[in-house]
Amino acid sequence: MHVGLGLTMQSLDGKVSDAEVYARELALAVRAEEAGFESVWFSEHHFQDYQLTAQTPMVLSWLAGQTKHIKLGQMVTVLPWHDPIRVAESYSVLDHLSGGRAIAGLGRGLGRREFHGFRVEMGESRQRFAEYSEAILEALETGFIEYNGEYYHQPRTEIRPRPLASFRGRTFAAAVSPASMELMARLGVGILVIAQKPWDTAVAELNQYRERYFELNNFEAPKPILVLVVGVSHDPSQARRMREVYLQRWARSTVECYEFDNPGFADIPGYEYYGALAANIAKHGLERFNGFLADLQVWGTPEEVTEKLIDYTKRCDAGGLVIDVTFGGMPYDEAEANFEVFAAEVLPELKRYDVGGDIGVTYQATPQTLSVGG
Repeated sequence: MHVGLGLTMQSLDGKVSDAEVYARELALAVRAEEAGFESVWFSEHHFQDYQLTAQTPMVLSWLAGQTKHIKLGQMVTVLPWHDPIRVAESYSVLDHLSGGRAIAGLGRGLGRREFHGFRVEMGESRQRFAEYSEAILEALETGFIEYNGEYYHQPRTEIRPRPLASFRGRTFAAAVSPASMELMARLGVGILVIAQKPWDTAVAELNQYRERYFELNNFEAPKPILVLVVGVSHDPSQARRMREVYLQRWARSTVECYEFDNPGFADIPGYEYYGALAANIAKHGLERFNGFLADLQVWGTPEEVTEKLIDYTKRCDAGGLVIDVTFGGMPYDEAEANFEVFAAEVLPELKRYDVGGDIGVTYQATPQTLSVGG
């Protein structure tokens, strides 16, 4: 099974400088290849200490020069904040710099502060995301970008450098709402499952997505990638501490960033799902939701963590995992210990678990997808 390392670049509570966050986490990114991880992923956030990931393509391009084989994933590019032609160019350049190791990640965004900073109306995000996605994906296949939609108008323009290889099978989107999953099925894009819902709900929605994907494309969907925060220690009390202290702080920071408790989402077109979530949080309490979000993640001894991760993989019929081991204001000596134990004892067991393929290559029983190098 493909296992990637996710790095969030969090700078919570003013405990460390931004410079130290970059130095420490980029050091882990470079070590990931030798440690046995098969990809490194960075998300995109702006204007806050939740994640210092404002220029993900630049960071991944730097990492391409530090590594030889590891794949490079964006988790995700928030399309409404960008000019689509520049997004297509950035993926093409990264793929050339890395020798075909780029993994495309697409999303429409949720952070209200970030939309305001970029002067983009949140109520336009779903339509912008749909139009930008269509234009970018076509450009990465054909080498030309052209579109005439409600929000995006682009005369036919060539992408240079020309795309190195197809991004089919190595393009994934963060899709939380059922409407977003419908769009991803129509676009022929894989799913990043970021643990925010009960696993039974996630499995049911994935099954609906797979059925719709096959109906629209006449071949099977790429296996999803599960994104999880993980704390592992030989000492059960330390593993429990990771849950009680750092996973809880990570959960609070996530709620603070995305304003999951903001009922105003109900009035923003395309964000009705989050308005219902805010109503549910108001009913049951914010601390209970923080605990729920933390408990969707994984912590424990190496044996317990391995068992849980394989169980989630089986339940979701996933093709890979992205694991975050630095989270919630965890001191870097503890984060590095978490990385070491996971890499030494959990990672080899996960890689031995056969899911039938890898990101960007054909899975068993999948009729036709294009293989890529790297």
